[in-house]
Amino acid sequence: MSDLHRLSIRELSEGLAQAKFSSRELTEHYLKRIAKIDTQVQSYITVTAEQALAQADAADAAIKAGHATTLTGLPIAHKDIFCTQGIKTTAGSKMLDNFVSPYDATVVAKGKAAGLVTLGKVNMDEFAMGSTSENPHFGSTKNPWNLEHVPGGSSGGSAAVVAADLAPFATGTDTGGSIRQPASFCGLTGLKPTYGRVSRFGMIAYASSMDQGGPMARSAEDCAYLMNVMAGHDAKDSTSVQKEVDDYVSNLNDTSVKDLRIGIPKQYFNVQGLDADVKARVEESLKKLEEMGAILVEINLNMTEAYVPTYYLIAPAEASSNLQRFDGVRYGYRCENPVDLMDLYKRSRSEGFGTEVQRRILIGTYALSAGYYDAYYVKAQKVRRLIQQDFLKAFENVDVIAAPSAPTTAYKIGANLSPTEMYLGDIYTLAVNLAGLPAINAPVGFDKNNLPVGLQLIGNYWSESQLLSVVHQYQQATDWHTKRAAIAEENA
Repeated sequence: MSDLHRLSIRELSEGLAQAKFSSRELTEHYLKRIAKIDTQVQSYITVTAEQALAQADAADAAIKAGHATTLTGLPIAHKDIFCTQGIKTTAGSKMLDNFVSPYDATVVAKGKAAGLVTLGKVNMDEFAMGSTSENPHFGSTKNPWNLEHVPGGSSGGSAAVVAADLAPFATGTDTGGSIRQPASFCGLTGLKPTYGRVSRFGMIAYASSMDQGGPMARSAEDCAYLMNVMAGHDAKDSTSVQKEVDDYVSNLNDTSVKDLRIGIPKQYFNVQGLDADVKARVEESLKKLEEMGAILVEINLNMTEAYVPTYYLIAPAEASSNLQRFDGVRYGYRCENPVDLMDLYKRSRSEGFGTEVQRRILIGTYALSAGYYDAYYVKAQKVRRLIQQDFLKAFENVDVIAAPSAPTTAYKIGANLSPTEMYLGDIYTLAVNLAGLPAINAPVGFDKNNLPVGLQLIGNYWSESQLLSVVHQYQQATDWHTKRAAIAEENA
């Protein structure tokens, strides 16, 4: 029973169904690992041990009564941006350090309905604004492959818990690469679905036109199991799309890699700052797909230089609007002894928000201000449409588009990148969110420092099944997704 954390989601599901172990035993196994290992990784903000064991007992009863779903009894970790009833939901911020949600996010509620056991809530960049998970209030989460490096962000805690085998899978959110980049940095598979595929109800908003929840796990198959739970229309979310949901697990072998046309944007492989090891590993993975029968097609994506400036006008503008509700009046952090209402607003926000969140609020407020709205925000929205059209034109000739997920491997903790350096690190991921497209990260090897490298595959709208299927077949022919960091091999 000491190696339960090495089993895939399918193996865990089968083991529970065949009574090889109980959900309580599985949950206790993970809780022991968290108690032993997470002091080094610092991935969890809140561990819900008592509730998890109660959910595990209920799952065991459901399995015994024959009322179980495929995932009943499996543990999961949630990014601390999803509201959880009766459990603290912080969004990684001092602003919400004392906030206990009175309701569940739809993603969490669907997980409960499927019988998933919540181990706890995991660390992240504050309000999902960042790429390192060096959280100023809850501390820096460490990359399990090298504890001196970041796990990426903003879903860095979600990536770290899976990479350290402190949860078999986790929920993440992706507004500009926040699932794909940490999945790349931690050697995982992570899927950013089409905008509107997964409900945003109860997911604390950063940039509402780009936020999207998705699964993070070791393999495409593991992600497919969680997508079967997460995906679907939700009347509580006005941006949720009424479209039939695929059975992502059943469809894992439906897309043939043979004759699959993979677009290779020449602009992406000439980006300044693209690490030589990252480029080499990505090119090797594409060569492997070519050996499996895929056809590599060079394409042009002419709007590449517009990705970063467009995103960093639109996203902060939406953040400025979304975060105005945190004023110290109704809930969240409130400054001590305000002298008047204006002092309450000013000090509650300046004390409650970290530096990066304040920076983005100020940028966004400026872009939305009366004198600059047309020159910045409106123009950025027009460029956004051109970026979308650039992708749609490319998809007329190819099935998927390949790129690195990030130009480098994981940064060192405390590297103190300038805001510009950090923002340019998102060059390969931002456009997917601007266009609302789905994309997936797959681990494809390591750099000279043994840090993971990720391949990103971008699909056309609603092609999550195709992306999962292509990566699944690649993972049947390779073993990068099975590699584990030394810390993950520790037994509780």
